Amino acid sequence: MSANVESMFYVRTTPWHGLGVRVENALTSREALMTAGLDWNVTQKDMFTDDGCMIDGFKANVRETDNRILGVVTERYQIVQNSEAFAFTDALLGEGVTYETAGALQNGRKTWILAKLPQKYIINGDEIMPYLVFMNSHDGTGAIKAAMTPIRVVCQNTLNLALATAKRSWSTNHVGDIKGKLSDARNTILHANQYMSELGKTFDCLNRQKLSDRQVYEYIDKLFPLSDTATEVQKKNVLRSKEEVKIRYFEAPDLQAVEKNAYRFINAISDFATHTKPLRVRTNSRESLFAKTVEGNAMIDRAYELIQAA
Repeated sequence: MSANVESMFYVRTTPWHGLGVRVENALTSREALMTAGLDWNVTQKDMFTDDGCMIDGFKANVRETDNRILGVVTERYQIVQNSEAFAFTDALLGEGVTYETAGALQNGRKTWILAKLPQKYIINGDEIMPYLVFMNSHDGTGAIKAAMTPIRVVCQNTLNLALATAKRSWSTNHVGDIKGKLSDARNTILHANQYMSELGKTFDCLNRQKLSDRQVYEYIDKLFPLSDTATEVQKKNVLRSKEEVKIRYFEAPDLQAVEKNAYRFINAISDFATHTKPLRVRTNSRESLFAKTVEGNAMIDRAYELIQAA
């Protein structure tokens, strides 16, 4: 497990982000809170200089279980406890919701919850399962975020395209009326069906957009440009990435029944972006991949932009 992952779990099959400890069944919020190691609270404490003077305007966010300082924040900062995040997600998704993964990163500074939404979609013959991810931070560096991300079940590809016609995410800062702001996050779920509907229309258009092999090679070249000043190592890495994408587009078993079209290309790029081993494996590589579940994957969006511009 990566050094940056403090604690977490996942259900049965290793998820696309590759993080966590295996459990047999999806959990309720109470079970998930305990299993993920998130059953702790954060409190705010005053800060003082070495000579005993209190520092005005700032507080330390401290984990009660071990007195670890998670971050320094302004006095306007409002804490969202881990238990509150689960309770909110329970209310958001309704009775019977189960959690696929949850955990903490960076010694508790950041936490997340991933829940499977009850409905599934069949789009272009593919089963697409929508998930809700809720991310929170206790160190003052990040917003509270909720996002819906669709996963192509057969190969666990993320397909969270940035669509101009429908939103899939929501975020807010840790200031002001947090409970009121959290209630606004319900729009993330209210808009889930709209996003999936628009995604279905998008995939239908992509499925009708035929691609020649030459076009595929041109798109791949644009996705992986090679500068005139590139070193031999950089050239080798770019060529390797291009070849991996080509193999995914032309040879992936799960795409053999799909015609040579834009939908197949997007899935090949998604497969590469979701599952390929990074050229340089860092301690936070898997965490970065998981973060793209919320933020969106720039490579997938860039591929979609190229397709749209055709």
